[in-house]
Amino acid sequence: MLTGAALGLTLYHASFGFTAAFRVLIADGRSAGLRAQMVMLALACILFFPALSAGSLFGQPVGGFVAPAGVSVIAGAFVFGIGMQLGGGCGSGTLFTVGGGNVRMVITLIFFIIGCVIGLEHLPFFEGLPSLPLISLVESWGWIPALSLNLAVFALVYVLSAALEKRRHGQIEPLRPTRRSQGLTSILLSGPWPLIAGAIALALLNFLTLYLAGRPWGITSAFALWGAKALAAAGFDLSHWQSWADAGQQAALKESILADTTSVMDFGLMLGALAASSFAGKFRPGWHIPPIQILSAAIGGLMMGYGARLSYGCNIGAFFSGIASGSLHGWLWIVCAMAGNWIGVWLRPAFGMSVERTRSASSR
Repeated sequence: MLTGAALGLTLYHASFGFTAAFRVLIADGRSAGLRAQMVMLALACILFFPALSAGSLFGQPVGGFVAPAGVSVIAGAFVFGIGMQLGGGCGSGTLFTVGGGNVRMVITLIFFIIGCVIGLEHLPFFEGLPSLPLISLVESWGWIPALSLNLAVFALVYVLSAALEKRRHGQIEPLRPTRRSQGLTSILLSGPWPLIAGAIALALLNFLTLYLAGRPWGITSAFALWGAKALAAAGFDLSHWQSWADAGQQAALKESILADTTSVMDFGLMLGALAASSFAGKFRPGWHIPPIQILSAAIGGLMMGYGARLSYGCNIGAFFSGIASGSLHGWLWIVCAMAGNWIGVWLRPAFGMSVERTRSASSR
């Protein structure tokens, strides 16, 4: 719970959103968000790979998120990417903005949960489609070669995205802005944090999660459980559903939701974001939501939930933790999700949603 709260506080104060970072990159050529993600991934891989290779961390058995890379991931990540832009958030973004008081994102979260339940039920069909086997670069190559390759890719993405931003805008947005005359305690509690601080904190907290839970940070598996529990409480018999038929899943439905580590961390994340927004004096829920944006939140939430289950996770479980685990499916996920984000950015104006754009240096 405390680790989840720290994640929520970090995400809120650093404004570390994946959805906005991808959108401004696609629409405006701004790369700060993407470059911060590369720093986060680099530090996470440096921490994760030796531990995953050893199979333990300070005596605690640990394992990564490794999933098959195939049609299911391609379809799921693409759908998730569109949903990110229409829903207005991602897996982590939805939770920390809900905790921060964004009422529209409550609608996104509700339909996110519904989409997860439907997607989990359809997953067996997609798993029957063509796919590569489970591929862990750490296990296949050894952690040092795998780490070297990943760091090289992160560096290449960082340099190229910065070069493209400079070419378009004439300068590069820094990850660490000019220091303001605030005390350290004030910055920690009230924000805002520089992106680089958010990137480092998220990598360290994911590593802490690996130690505490024995596996990396995930978010959306809990959503499927919440939805299934809601259906069971409403009187639906889920025993004949393929996705909830085995003994372990039936036990999860009967146990307290607080027995599920991912659920506890998700609750903690929302509480951490609530605390962060309160410390910053920004907790002001807005209740007026245009009907067209209610529709986009519902569609986006459904798409993200459905896509997350087909692709074995969201921007956290599949992308961040998948790549930090050395799983090939994490790289396939981000390529397909970026294609979906491009479509989603193009669709946003039709739902009354803005797309950030500034004039390029050559047009000024």
